[in-house]
Amino acid sequence: MRRVFIIALSTFALVGQAGQLPLTSSEISLMLRSGYSSATVMKELSARHFVDALDETKEKALLNAGASAELIGALKSGTYSLSAEKTAAVLEKMAELNEDRAVQAELSRKSDARYQAQVSKARSSKPGQSDSNASIGAVPGFLKGDLVQYRAGSVVHLDEAALENKKLIALYFSAHWCGPCRKFTPQLVEYYNRVAQEHPEFEIVFYSRDRSAPDFENYMRETNMPWPAIDFAKLKGKQELTKNAGPGIPSLVLFDSSGNLISSSYAGSKYRGPQKVLADIDAIFAGKMPDRLAASQ
Repeated sequence: MRRVFIIALSTFALVGQAGQLPLTSSEISLMLRSGYSSATVMKELSARHFVDALDETKEKALLNAGASAELIGALKSGTYSLSAEKTAAVLEKMAELNEDRAVQAELSRKSDARYQAQVSKARSSKPGQSDSNASIGAVPGFLKGDLVQYRAGSVVHLDEAALENKKLIALYFSAHWCGPCRKFTPQLVEYYNRVAQEHPEFEIVFYSRDRSAPDFENYMRETNMPWPAIDFAKLKGKQELTKNAGPGIPSLVLFDSSGNLISSSYAGSKYRGPQKVLADIDAIFAGKMPDRLAASQ
């Protein structure tokens, strides 16, 4: 009994570190496809470990994603693997977390209709006017001249017309020090790379919560952020953008070009997560546009 208790404690400490679970083959593949190098993945594995069985199919997927021979060899040799007892405990914990997420997703789905009805009621209560808590003014103009992007190893300023003709602008509040952010950002990069070319009216802008300019730049570099960012030195003058972002990260806030709020990771104090905003963006792409956006076309 004492041995089981010790295993449980060590597993709890492992999965609790920085809020991150050990990596699986699919997560490693996603990291590689999102721009992480094999060396960076191996560094992450040394801290988080590997909890998966590398069969022929998974190995092929990793190779196609760009895994080096050294990374494959380390995974096959068990360099980053946990003991059988810890693996079983972690897999059980992951299953519990997935079940909890499913329950939360269902609760969010059920409450979304009510939330949307409340938003529609608030919008219709003042015809012809924007909700003062939902509008920040024309986003492209507000950010004009303050955008940068990581290109070819350095941060460069973007042309002032970078946001011209953008009708949907998602502000991404995130930071390198945030474990959940570093897990979600590769997913967002994959999403952006998948939809941006087909929907040139859409853009993401990174609003850094990093503690320093070097951290800000390293985060963009390590994750290969393909979207622009607000210049770190200009963030203090952009506090108005944060009022719909909520207290936690990662957070996405979606505006139209006039600054009208369309969707947010937060509904009041309730955290719905950035995936909720991505779902709303997909709905808009499918033609289910909010009245404000539809009226502007």
